[in-house]
Order: sequence, then structure tokens, then C-alpha cells
Amino acid sequence: MPVELLSFPKILDPRGNLTFLQNPNSIPFHIKRVFWLYDVPGGEKRGAHAYKTQDEVIIALSGSFDVVITNADGETQKYSLNRPYYGLYIPAQTWRHIENFSTNSVGLHLSSHLYDPADYIWEIDRIK
Repeated sequence: MPVELLSFPKILDPRGNLTFLQNPNSIPFHIKRVFWLYDVPGGEKRGAHAYKTQDEVIIALSGSFDVVITNADGETQKYSLNRPYYGLYIPAQTWRHIENFSTNSVGLHLSSHLYDPADYIWEIDRIK
């Protein structure tokens, strides 16, 4: 499955809106790890890696940021995440970095695997 922007249900209510995820319908894998990025200083980048086996979905719960995908041929594609009812699915072996964090942004990461430092690819030329 390629990189894909996922759309989650949005329940509109005058008291406040609600979005939810349910396995196995909302995410194309079983979630084994959840983490979030926040308080990223202006101008900083996060990521700059790929995973050998892990799939991931990234959601901007608050604020906005850009996820930049770099293909094996060096071509890039930028996804601006700024709504909590969208998530970016990133399959294993996909190089990414995250930039342009707005003030008070929160990025939620849903992963298909438990944390394993051996699963990280830190050099883009090592992607299959």
C-alpha cells in the first residue's frame, strides 16, 4: 500500500466535534504503539528516517505541520496535516521528515510495531 491520506469519521455537534478510530476499519494495521510530538521549537525538523518493517499513521491533533516524503529517486511529496480527522498512512521503507510545526501543534503517531531501535533506517540510500 502506498502513502495515503486517510479520512476518519467526523461527528459534528454544536457542543464540539468528535472523531474516532476503530480497528480494523480505520487504520490498515493493528496499533501496537502510540506516541506524540509536541513543543517542537520553530524551525526544527523531526523524523529524517524510515522504518524497515513498521507502518505508521500520523495525525495532527492540534495545529499543523508538513510531512515530507522522499522517494528512492529523490522526488519529494509534501503533505500538510492540519485537521484531526485526517491521517497520513506511511508504509515501511518510506523516508520521511516533519517540518513547519505551528505553535502548540501536537502530532499523534500510530505504529504497527513496538519500539525497536534496530528497525530504524537513518540513511536514505539504505532504503530498498
